[in-house]
Amino acid sequence: MIPRLRRFGLSLCRDAAEADDLTSQTLERAWRARDQWSEGTRLDAWLFQIQRNIWIDTRRAHARAGKVMSEAPAGEDVGHDPRPGIEARLELAKVRAALERLPADQREAVSLVLIEGLSYADAAKITGAPMGTFSSRLTRGRAALLALLGEASE
Repeated sequence: MIPRLRRFGLSLCRDAAEADDLTSQTLERAWRARDQWSEGTRLDAWLFQIQRNIWIDTRRAHARAGKVMSEAPAGEDVGHDPRPGIEARLELAKVRAALERLPADQREAVSLVLIEGLSYADAAKITGAPMGTFSSRLTRGRAALLALLGEASE
């Protein structure tokens, strides 16, 4: 297995010395965790998984080591505010719930035109409804959806 591990390590690291170190670390970790390997399973797959995990951990550690931390006052503003994403997901959930409450024909019309962006003519053709009937369904569906969303915000 050692030549195969070295070969796989070289494909990961692209450096012979690093591949040898990675292979040594793999064998060491596998020896310490030998009781976790189950007889009848593929030893090579288990070892390759250990080697890959060590390589990923090493790469992450190197990436973190090269970064300089900001001074405390500057570091307080680092990152992004998660609130807009959370609020957007909550709004989307409200819209989905309101859309589910619409009758099937209105939900279909609203989905095709407002969500999928089809023209009225194309959407009417897909549903097989005359243009006037489709427009009516869409108008009623849009009004009902707005009313339902108004209820949801109260």
